[in-house]
Amino acid sequence: MPKEIVPGYGTLLADIKQRVRAAQYAALKAANTELVTLYWDIGRMIIERQAGNTWGRSVVERLAADLRLEFPGVQGFSARNIWNMRKFHIHYGKNQKLQPMVAEIGWSQNIIILDRCSDDTEREYYLRATRKYGWTKAVLILNIDACTYRKYLHNQTNFDSTVPEKVRSQAKLAVKDEYTFDLMELGEEHSEKELERALISKVNRFLTEMGGVFTFAGSQYRLEVDGQEYFIDILLYHRHLKCLVAVELKVGEFMPEYIGKMQFYLAALDSLVKTPDENPSIGIVICKSKRRTIVEYSLRESRKPIGVSTYRVLKALPAELKGQLPSPEQAALLIEEGLGGGSAST
Repeated sequence: MPKEIVPGYGTLLADIKQRVRAAQYAALKAANTELVTLYWDIGRMIIERQAGNTWGRSVVERLAADLRLEFPGVQGFSARNIWNMRKFHIHYGKNQKLQPMVAEIGWSQNIIILDRCSDDTEREYYLRATRKYGWTKAVLILNIDACTYRKYLHNQTNFDSTVPEKVRSQAKLAVKDEYTFDLMELGEEHSEKELERALISKVNRFLTEMGGVFTFAGSQYRLEVDGQEYFIDILLYHRHLKCLVAVELKVGEFMPEYIGKMQFYLAALDSLVKTPDENPSIGIVICKSKRRTIVEYSLRESRKPIGVSTYRVLKALPAELKGQLPSPEQAALLIEEGLGGGSAST
């Protein structure tokens, strides 16, 4: 570290550096906003003048060539990109919610989200994430390919009919549709006991994958009911929901009878373990595979809040994904922002 020429010089230099970086970021952000706005306006003008006419490839190719001739140092006027501008305005032109968001991320990221996402709710999630975490094109593609959004929004629960409305959104974010466990030591063929032991041996990773808001309460958690012993595979506690969460692990396909067993565990937990200031317990059945219709029918008449998920085992996280995926808690918070999720307080 350079010696200070006068007292306080180091602090002054650090403050100025921070201010310069802030100005650089603001300039880049302003330039990006102006570029996206330009492409938005070009798409709008093309649509307006195209009304009543049939423009084919030749017209757009001519327009691209003329623009490149007029602005030789300006990139972005390929025929393909001009079609993208038109598509961009067609899709977002009447969407008042997403319009302000598209100007806050790069053009390339906008086109990736527009092309790769299936609906506007999913697009909103990735627009928010890209803006909030500054994802590059490569990182955005990795997150879409990893189905970060779908693992939360496509989960199967009966919470709409079993969980109070004030905590329903938060409860839905407590269950993913699929969990990915990084367990290099686990063989392709494994028992439920081996899976449980592998997860508990890396309990911090397990809790992170489960959503980042759980604490570990025990494995093979013992319940005694009318003189009989019963054991829950894994018992967790959800800090935001303030409730116990029973986790049952199944290495095969989901079976309807798993719901009856979980209902029994939840009833026992609520009667014997839950404290008066805690919310009713929640159950998560994690299976190797499931048939969605069978899960739907099995949950339909259940009076206890239960979610059914699947899992897959990674031998190692791909190098290009390390450090690039949002944490489960970050992903859940982003989705909750989009849903306008309610408070989880009791």
